[in-house]
Amino acid sequence: MAGQVGSRAAVVGAGIVGLSVAWFLQQEGFEVTVFDARGVAGGASAGNAGWITPGMVSPLPEPGMVGYALRSLVRRDSPLRVTPTALPATARFLASFAMNCTRAKWNRGVGSLADICALALSSYDLLERGGVTAELWPSPIVMAFRDAAEAVPVEHELRVIGEAGVALDVTELSQRELREERPVLSARARHGLKLEGQRYLQPLAYTQSLAESFRSRGGQITSGVRVDRVESASGGKLTVITSGERTAFDVAVLASGAWLSRLAKSAGVRPPLTAGRGYSFTVKTATPLAGPLYLPSLRVACTPAPGGMRLAGTMEFRSADAPLDRRRIDAIVRSAKDYLEGVDWASISDVWVGPRPVTADGLPLIGATRQAGVYVAGGHGMWGMTLGPATGRLLAEFIAKGERPAALRHFDPCR
Repeated sequence: MAGQVGSRAAVVGAGIVGLSVAWFLQQEGFEVTVFDARGVAGGASAGNAGWITPGMVSPLPEPGMVGYALRSLVRRDSPLRVTPTALPATARFLASFAMNCTRAKWNRGVGSLADICALALSSYDLLERGGVTAELWPSPIVMAFRDAAEAVPVEHELRVIGEAGVALDVTELSQRELREERPVLSARARHGLKLEGQRYLQPLAYTQSLAESFRSRGGQITSGVRVDRVESASGGKLTVITSGERTAFDVAVLASGAWLSRLAKSAGVRPPLTAGRGYSFTVKTATPLAGPLYLPSLRVACTPAPGGMRLAGTMEFRSADAPLDRRRIDAIVRSAKDYLEGVDWASISDVWVGPRPVTADGLPLIGATRQAGVYVAGGHGMWGMTLGPATGRLLAEFIAKGERPAALRHFDPCR
């Protein structure tokens, strides 16, 4: 539909993606109401690593992932965890995921993501200029390995991402240079890569700041209210139904993260999507962490945080609403201990689990559905914080102008 002052939009989901869509719809002249059963950052937007890394974005299904997942069934400390009890509920998703774990599909997926990645940093700049006050820190991502051989697969991934058109500046680091960049590393780390031009933030603080900016511009956030369904009404309108209340809107955007399928299926969205739960916690360190640190062999991300360092890791395929499993925190600690020194492991605080919405092909779902006026923004997996603002910017343009931006052509939610 054409964006115009007075048009009303409903957004379901108050995470980084949903709030970005809402903010950019305001830019297009819409009056916007956001609904979320949990509240701002109630899903995966509160405790993640907080990295804005367009230079690292790639599909999760990759060659070798199937065998890795099968081995995880018997390894409780595996970075990728598929619990046996979750297999029946995730069987369809995992079968489709396995079919996408080929080199050719992964390469195509990287290419599909390149255009939206190119808008990631500038979209954050637009939010800053528009009044979002939370701080972003420019910083390289430093990656640490046991030796140069262990870095080869990551170097290959970065090379493919660069060839797809994402601007990259990567340098190798010797053991001495690696320790100079990130003194928290132990002698186990003997080789490094440094990816320039990235950023990081504190995810909860940033998402809250985005929500405040949205409200200050006249937006409304309705928390603690579950949207039961979105119905088509006469005159091209939509009715959003919550706990028996019915509210009319011109358009609706479903951006409810790992819970997206509940409302999106009736709108014709069929790609399998499940919760890939990530864990994080904060520890005190003797030496402040100067910037983001990644341990690729462990799939553990370390981020400077108030009071110390935040560690994030694990991809646990399990119900989005399942309780936190403390064993996953313990597994991250056991794996990271050998690589990090000067860490007070007894000081663990702010323990968190969040369900990231993962699609079987590793590509997000962004665009129009088969229900007129209903759109979807979700399925970003690990890259919601990186791509959330760019998603909001592109989808708001699509809704306002009626023409799908080229950067969204691979993300049809009804594919």
